[in-house]
Amino acid sequence: MAGERYIDHKVLKGFAQSKVNVPAEEAKERRRQVNHLRERLENYIAAHPDFDLVKLRASGSTAKHTAIRRRSGTGSDADVAAYLRTTDTDIDVSTMLTWLRDRCIEVYGATKDEDDFKPSDHAVGITMRSSGLKIDVVPVLYTGEPDDRGYLVTAEGTKVLTSVTLHLQFIQTRKEKAGDGYRELIRLLKAWIRESKEVDPELRCKSFLLELLVAHLWDVGWNGELLQVDEYPAAIEQVLSYIVRTGLKTPIIFTDYYKAEAVNATADPIQVWDPVNPQNNVARGYTEQDRQRLVNHARITLETISMAAYAATKGEALDAWRELFGPTFPGE
Repeated sequence: MAGERYIDHKVLKGFAQSKVNVPAEEAKERRRQVNHLRERLENYIAAHPDFDLVKLRASGSTAKHTAIRRRSGTGSDADVAAYLRTTDTDIDVSTMLTWLRDRCIEVYGATKDEDDFKPSDHAVGITMRSSGLKIDVVPVLYTGEPDDRGYLVTAEGTKVLTSVTLHLQFIQTRKEKAGDGYRELIRLLKAWIRESKEVDPELRCKSFLLELLVAHLWDVGWNGELLQVDEYPAAIEQVLSYIVRTGLKTPIIFTDYYKAEAVNATADPIQVWDPVNPQNNVARGYTEQDRQRLVNHARITLETISMAAYAATKGEALDAWRELFGPTFPGE
C-alpha cells in the first residue's frame, strides 16, 4: 500500500492540520464576518420590503468545511449566495453584478470604501480591511422554489439551476457516515491540485469536480473496497487510480435529488453531473486535451506515490511526496 513505509496516514494528517486546513481561529473569524455580512443585508431587506434581495445563504467550500488555506493573499475566503428576485426575462450578468455591488455599498454606508467592493465575472468581492478577509457575494436568481433552489447566471447569460442548501446536505450526508476524514481527504486533494496547477497552469480540475469524485468513490467504492477515508495514502491512491483506470470517460451521476434518467447524454469528454441539477455537467467546457492532461497528471502522481512506498530512505520518500504537495511537506 502506498506510503506505508515512511509516509503514512499520521504524517499526511499532520500535514493537513499544519499546512492545509484553515486554522480554527481563522475559520471562526470567517464565519463571524460572513454572519455579520448576512445580518446587515438581511436587516436591510427587512427594513425595505420592496427590496429585490430576498435572502442570503452561506455557500462554497467554507460552508462545506472543505476550504484550504489561501496562498499569497489570493482568492476568496468565503462565499455568500444572494438570492435576487427579478421580473427581467433577459438577464445581463454584468448589470446584475453592478446592481448587487450598489446594494452592498448601500448596506455598509460610510463604514467602508467603495474600492472594497469589486465585481468579478460571477460575484461581488468584498474586502474586510480590518481582517483582510475576502467574501464573494454570488447572485442567484430566485423564483420561489423550495430548498433554496435558484439560478446562477454565467458570464454568457446562461441560467444554471443550483441549491446551496441541497449541496450542503449532499456532502453532510456522506460526512456523517464516513467521519471527519471524508472532508479532510478532499482538502488534501485540493492542496495537491493547487500545487499541480502552479507547475502546469494549463491543468484543469476544479475543486467541485474533486469533491464529486470523492463522493462517487465513497458511494460505490473502488476495486471492491470502500474509499479508505481513514487511511489517506490509500485513499489518495484510490482516487488517482480511478482517474487513471477510467480515464474519466465513465459518466458519474448522483441520484440523491433526481433519477438517473433525468440526465441527457452529451458528447463532453468528462461527464460528472451536478447532484442538484441533472442538466449541469460540472466538467462542461473541458476539452479532450483537458481530459488527457488531467489523466496523465494523475498517472504521474500515482507513479510518484508508488516510488515513495518503496523508497530506500525517508528522505527519498519525502522528496516524492513533495512533488505532490510542494516544499513545505510534511509541515511541522
